[in-house]
Amino acid sequence: MLEPNEWFTEIVEDEGSAFSLKVTEKLHEEQTPYQLIQVYATTGFGNLMVIDGFVMLTSRENFLYHEMMSHPALFTHPDPRRVCIIGGGDCGTLREVLKHPGVASVVQIDIDEGVTRAAECFFPELTNANRDPRARLLFADGIRWVQEAPTAGLDLIIVDSTDPVGPALGLFSGDFYQDCARALAPGGILVQQSESPLYHMQILTDMHAAMRRAGFDATCSLFFPQTVYPSGWMTATMARQGASLEAFRTADARDKPFETQYYNAEIHQAALAQPEFFRRALAQALAL
Repeated sequence: MLEPNEWFTEIVEDEGSAFSLKVTEKLHEEQTPYQLIQVYATTGFGNLMVIDGFVMLTSRENFLYHEMMSHPALFTHPDPRRVCIIGGGDCGTLREVLKHPGVASVVQIDIDEGVTRAAECFFPELTNANRDPRARLLFADGIRWVQEAPTAGLDLIIVDSTDPVGPALGLFSGDFYQDCARALAPGGILVQQSESPLYHMQILTDMHAAMRRAGFDATCSLFFPQTVYPSGWMTATMARQGASLEAFRTADARDKPFETQYYNAEIHQAALAQPEFFRRALAQALAL
């Protein structure tokens, strides 16, 4: 139990590292049927949401993750209109997707309603688009929802999940990727959070290989900073059938009719650059 003016610390035992934030009080604690949700007030990062002891987001820096999970894929697709978000219960990714006027509908499926209700109370800036008439929020099993989704009914699937443990484990499986490939229309894009390239290279290479085996012709990872996640470095991995992921609607990204805090066309281009260690590891994994 943390006392006021103590530190919340997430330890990555395997890497011998930790990340800490000074907290002033615990704002919320709830054990749902799926996970333990806690919210703290911090001295420098606003509110902090923790799930099962792992940092999910803070008020100060969540824009990095939410913008990079949404805008690169949306600007890579020529005309994304039908979007599905698996997970994303804090609704920050939903808010970013709905900034695109061409998006006609977004369905968000998160298994745990408790995350959304906590976000509404303690991160209301993330949930202010929830009443957009284009949005539909479902609290259900996202894996099953994709299994039952109509064939070729989606332009973009965003998998905004927790780490590949517990309820999220199945979201990193080959069977799930096959279901996503079937549910996407021609040229559709799957994008999924894919952990740290420094700490979780095996997860990344396994994802790329599984996506390729599921029928996606092209995969690529986007690199961006994320202060509160292990190593401070994060990726999102995109997959697509029948088209490249390198080109995007650069002019539209430069002239976007909405504000962002991190994403722009230059950031998008830079995020596609691959470090040498990643390039070697991925080439080896895909050659097997």
